[in-house]
Amino acid sequence: MEYKENYSVVVYGDSITRGVVYDCDKSRYTNIKDCFVNLVSSSINGTVYNAGRFGNTIKRGINKIYSDVIKKSPDIVLIEFGGNDCDFNWKDVAENPNVEHEPNTDIPTFKNILLNMIETVKNSGATPILMTLPPLDSEKYFKWITREDKNFECNILKWLGNEDRIYKWHSLYNDTIKEVAEKTMTTIIDVRSEFLKYMDYSRFLCIDGIHPNEEGHSIIAQTILKFVREKYGYILQGN
Repeated sequence: MEYKENYSVVVYGDSITRGVVYDCDKSRYTNIKDCFVNLVSSSINGTVYNAGRFGNTIKRGINKIYSDVIKKSPDIVLIEFGGNDCDFNWKDVAENPNVEHEPNTDIPTFKNILLNMIETVKNSGATPILMTLPPLDSEKYFKWITREDKNFECNILKWLGNEDRIYKWHSLYNDTIKEVAEKTMTTIIDVRSEFLKYMDYSRFLCIDGIHPNEEGHSIIAQTILKFVREKYGYILQGN
């Protein structure tokens, strides 16, 4: 990437990118001001666009990549997808625990679209960077998806086998991101490992067990800025 006076960065992803957290006082999801994108933005010499969308899957992401990303003529695109892709329609699972269910995006499709997304970004002249997924807390998440109906708890657990399967399934998507990064020689920022350095990493997650809270966003931002200082220090303010 060539030296410029100002840089354009797009962070593309789902509600984690958007800065969505669950506010227990208001009993609803809301956006926080100090999301990781805003925290990183204040240190970048240029403009950082937050192209995260609540509920975004990688399928929606590839369909919107020209309007949400390429049209902004970015120098760097930080890509964060997977949390919604690996998710299931838990109401359907609870109502039909004896049949097979498909995730929002199966792993082969997720991998192929991510490869396509990287190629699209490269062809636009921008540098793609991948981000690993913050870990979820399977116990919290299971309580969250079964909170409205006790029958859900029994039936979903019957389908899952055990709560830990949620964590392992989510991890497979993270492994796919790392595999794609290696295959395409795409830079990757490993925020997941930073969370897992803490035995009690769950304290950095909201009550739903999957969205990072404000402290979690601070960890993501610190990890990204550490990486940028080491690899792309010239895009930081004051350099």
